[in-house]
Amino acid sequence: MKEYEQFDAVGMANLVRTKAVSAEELLEAAITRSEALRTKINALCVPCYEHGREAIKRGLPPGPFAGVPFVLKDLHALCNGTLSSYGSRFFMDNVADHDTAQVARYKSGGLVIFGKSSTPEFGLTVTTEPKIYGPTRNPWNADYMAGGSSGGAAAAVAAGVVPAAHATDGGGSIRIPASCCGLVGLKPTRGRNPAGPDRGEGWSGMSHEHVVTRSVRDSAALLDLTAGPDLGAPYFAERPKRPFLAEVGADPGRLRIGLALRTPAGEALHAECAAAVRDAAFLLTALGHHVEEVALSALPEDFSESFRTAIGGSVRAAVDSYAKKKGKTAQREHFEYVTWMFYEMGGKASAADYARAVLGIHGAGRHVAQWFTGFDLLLTPTLPDPPQKIGVFNMDSPVLDDYARAITRLTSFTAPFNASGSPAVSLPLHWTADGLPVGVQLAAPYGEEAILIRVASQLEAAKPWFNRRPSQ
Repeated sequence: MKEYEQFDAVGMANLVRTKAVSAEELLEAAITRSEALRTKINALCVPCYEHGREAIKRGLPPGPFAGVPFVLKDLHALCNGTLSSYGSRFFMDNVADHDTAQVARYKSGGLVIFGKSSTPEFGLTVTTEPKIYGPTRNPWNADYMAGGSSGGAAAAVAAGVVPAAHATDGGGSIRIPASCCGLVGLKPTRGRNPAGPDRGEGWSGMSHEHVVTRSVRDSAALLDLTAGPDLGAPYFAERPKRPFLAEVGADPGRLRIGLALRTPAGEALHAECAAAVRDAAFLLTALGHHVEEVALSALPEDFSESFRTAIGGSVRAAVDSYAKKKGKTAQREHFEYVTWMFYEMGGKASAADYARAVLGIHGAGRHVAQWFTGFDLLLTPTLPDPPQKIGVFNMDSPVLDDYARAITRLTSFTAPFNASGSPAVSLPLHWTADGLPVGVQLAAPYGEEAILIRVASQLEAAKPWFNRRPSQ
């Protein structure tokens, strides 16, 4: 198992390509690892071991990741013949009859899909503690959350079950668990990866798909595999000038970087998060960049309401569509409290309310775009606070105002870039005195993943993190 963990996905693919190891051996090592850690971290909610074994028996395509074990988040990523429950009791009979475009591209690259990673119900919160499957725990300390909503994915990678895992991000759901679990978490530009064939966009354009990884090169290489529009895409990001993998190790030049030490609302950071971002600023300065402190202006007042309205509409549409397909009726007892509140909100909102919400999100996105004036990148903590203990964020919380305030604070630095569609990456550059990871975020203007990858790989070389692992 220790030897298995020494390789990232690109490295594992090279082992298979040179016949140093077989795809079967890698898959069985991943399954063994998953089973050994199931009760401790609870990362995989839907094991699909035979699906992976059968894929190898049929013969894998000669893609860049042929033979590498991989898991999909149990949200949006449909894989033909497997369950997609969305972390919800209501969707426990939702067996996919096709692959989504993103999953089809993973398969074309030779990735061996053998499970679904846990998510909170509908990906609606910052931790992964769905009632149906129980909490996913942080491999660095099982008393703490792994983050959400891609918490199962991050826990699986941090624990060494897989080198990379599919993830989604509608308000920080790639970057939050990457920060909590000590990983690289890149949220790509809006429209960079495909969303079809069942939808044109997620959460009114705020939700994006990619991966959590241990290495920057894995994130870049996997983005090369999946990037580009699928048939009928309503919009897509401009094609990169060259492969993203070519940006790893490339000279970024001397950049102007804005450093944020308070949330856009003006709130102070936890001391550990402030230390993390200050240390990163010092390192970037030593690497030759110009780092200058900046106060991020507060988002428009209507953004939070717009965000909730758009999500409520999405939840209502998804549940009602599935209920109609299956001939059943959604009831309160089928869902966690916060999910049901969003469902009811989606039913009460009018078409005009939804249109205003989209305008509000676009307005917030244009506001965030102004933050980059005079800067090539922005440097922030990924989260204003370190990982919280299991149970702090409860989707059955009876005090919704307190719950909403806590979520709003934790996503202070992540959600704005979902509104703008700008790429942003969380990097594992700091650990607390108690040994918990604290991520640092770099954000770039729309379409500029290349510059993020260059600087991220520069930081990775200057302060390596790959061999820093939790002791399970």
